[in-house]
Amino acid sequence: MTSFIKILRGRTPAARARRKARADRWRRPIESDRDRREAWASLMLADHGVLRLAYRNRHAVTPVLWRSAQPSPADVRWAKQAGVKTVLSLRGDGFGGDLLEQEACARAGLRFERLVLLSRAAPPKDTLRQAIALLPTLEAPVLMHCKSGADRAGLGAALWLIILDDISTAEAKRQLSWRYGHVAQARTGVLDAFLDAYEATGEAAGLSFADWVEEVYDPAALNAAFRSNRAADAVLAAIQRE
Repeated sequence: MTSFIKILRGRTPAARARRKARADRWRRPIESDRDRREAWASLMLADHGVLRLAYRNRHAVTPVLWRSAQPSPADVRWAKQAGVKTVLSLRGDGFGGDLLEQEACARAGLRFERLVLLSRAAPPKDTLRQAIALLPTLEAPVLMHCKSGADRAGLGAALWLIILDDISTAEAKRQLSWRYGHVAQARTGVLDAFLDAYEATGEAAGLSFADWVEEVYDPAALNAAFRSNRAADAVLAAIQRE
């Protein structure tokens, strides 16, 4: 079963090598018409953007925060018209849609920022430190997104609510829901476990989120303790990639 899941997730050595080659290609700027066509092909085909034409998984979290799947240039234009000032990508770079998104933000006069979150592992302490430092500096309204708008977007929205809005963890955890495509039974459920850990050992003890991260949080222990459902992992791996 483990080998089967690795194949579905594209985690074989050959698949990793192909992904690295593609990512390296998209760390160079778009300089020609061919580059632009390939960037669009990357966004719409390799990154499943064609499916997002039917459902963008876009939702208002608060009056100044939106969450969504990966935006196309047209979605960036929508964001501008909706009054958004900052687009926050929760993904890494290395795909054509990322370059198109940054171009579209520049044309629209929107600030583009990046905070790389993980969907299948507890966030490292350094990532949380970055979130604590970055989120208060963003000009709102903000559109934050990952690829599908399910897991990293949910975690990002929860962090926003906890760090900036002083919302209870119980309320913030609602951002990780089937409603958005999040599957708590799969490995992505480690994000729920992360918020549960803060609720139980931080919030309940009267610790601020920042203090909990520094004094209590142990991402390695949380990752080691979390157990997902293998069947749920296999299904999710077949339909969703980073």
